[in-house]
Amino acid sequence: MNPAVPTWAGVAASAALVALTVTVAWRGRLRLARDIALAAVRAALQLAAVGALLLLVFRHAGLAGATGWLAVMVLIAGQVAARRTRALPRALPTATVAITLGTAATMGTLLALAVIATQARVVIPVGGMVVSGAMQATALALTRLHDEVRTARPAIEARLSLGLAATDAFAPHQRTIVRTALIPALDSTKTVGVISLPGAMTGLILAGVGPFTAIRYQIVVMYMLLAAAALAALTAVRLAERALFDDAHRLRPFEGAEGARATPDSRG
Repeated sequence: MNPAVPTWAGVAASAALVALTVTVAWRGRLRLARDIALAAVRAALQLAAVGALLLLVFRHAGLAGATGWLAVMVLIAGQVAARRTRALPRALPTATVAITLGTAATMGTLLALAVIATQARVVIPVGGMVVSGAMQATALALTRLHDEVRTARPAIEARLSLGLAATDAFAPHQRTIVRTALIPALDSTKTVGVISLPGAMTGLILAGVGPFTAIRYQIVVMYMLLAAAALAALTAVRLAERALFDDAHRLRPFEGAEGARATPDSRG
């Protein structure tokens, strides 16, 4: 048994931290004590179920099973990323396609260049990190796009009324949205190892791997997360932009947008 890995007794003892959190929420009248307790129980059950499934995949499924697992993760991630921006036209397919492209391009490059092994026990956890990074960037991009169109609709329509194409009218906002979506990934890359030791590196060190070996793996992880986030955010914004305008280069109305009740002909 690896002494760096907690035993099941240690896992049970760590529940004291959840009890402490529940107590703080209850004493502070935050009305979150029940939610915190349920979240902790749900997390434990979900992780136990995932562990059992991963054991089967690792032993019997191989690369094909790992690919299927990642496909399911992408579909779920698309739902999560589009959840807060369902008012946008085609938000769900946009989010799903963006995450798919970011994940496929990043994982395909890593596998094609033999940066990571093709074993399921490698592809699934690494792919999970890629999907998560792409999901976060996509969610940020779509949320920012939703807010940007809602508040800047008059400015966009003014450019359209001057004869600009939809792409040109939306270009300034597109750049702002993509930059905002990439801030978390950029900040994490800039400060890695300075503020905290990231998860992959910490896990390897706890497992007994040498620090320099762990560092090599963490560098790959940071690069792949940055690439996945950039590809996913840019794809999400480009696809959402196409859905926002009709064939006549008019900005479509959508629920919650200022001016949504205006006449369809926004170009006057």
